[in-house]
Amino acid sequence: MTGATAGFGRVAAGLLLARPGTRLIVGARGAALPGAETLPVDLASLARVRRFAGAVLAALGEGAIDSLILNAGLQFADAAHHSADGFETTFAVNHLAHYQLLRLLLPRIAAGGTILLTSSGTHDPAENTIIPPPRHATAELLAYPDRDPNRDQKPGQAGGRAYSASKLCNILTARALLPLVAERGVTVVAYDPGATPGTGLVRSASWPVRLAWRLPPWLLRPLLRETSTLAEAGTALADLGTGAIRPPAGRLYATLRGGRLTWPDPSVLARDDAAMTALWQDSERLIEQAGA
Repeated sequence: MTGATAGFGRVAAGLLLARPGTRLIVGARGAALPGAETLPVDLASLARVRRFAGAVLAALGEGAIDSLILNAGLQFADAAHHSADGFETTFAVNHLAHYQLLRLLLPRIAAGGTILLTSSGTHDPAENTIIPPPRHATAELLAYPDRDPNRDQKPGQAGGRAYSASKLCNILTARALLPLVAERGVTVVAYDPGATPGTGLVRSASWPVRLAWRLPPWLLRPLLRETSTLAEAGTALADLGTGAIRPPAGRLYATLRGGRLTWPDPSVLARDDAAMTALWQDSERLIEQAGA
């Protein structure tokens, strides 16, 4: 599991560790998670992601992975940050690192297991969130936004769109993955926890946004439709990530709104097969380009 040491990911990890017989391996950049086997990883470095995957496989021995929960994510107030490999950091961490980790660990996913990627409703223009929706899922332009002729000139818009685009990539990755694991009965879920105050997601935002994010969810619901509490988002993450809740036939996108889990269609762009195939292939090319 990634993204297990803070926010609703930590809530989910606590619930998982409370289940008898659970062995939880966590990738984290900072302090260890009590009760879990914590291995170091920096998702902003593809070389370190590869080392983390190797460490996971070594720790498993001959064992398999019943659940792979790819939950870590970040957001910046601009799109000017760069990963160790020179890619825009939001895209690098939220999508590319998890794509690489998924590819490296895929052979060890148990038959009947579960793979979950945490996404966001910000990927869908129909959600009308305060974050600008993505214009495309073109990997090269997301990795190098300065090459995008239609890039946002305002830092705040650029940072928000980098985030929503990375979450679009999570859903496209989940869709591309599904036929690769169907014969083994592996469940694939793209999970949108909804707006969840109390997480560290907006730590680089302006102070009014950071202040608002500390308010109780019920106070924010007039502004942010059907916010989720940390407990609600973490419980759904744990249940979806372990297969305790499984998607209805033909569905993989789960959304949590006010504690209620539903399975809507993702955005029109998220259902674009050409965009899905191109992203999968171009993400692999970017990783090869980075020498990772």
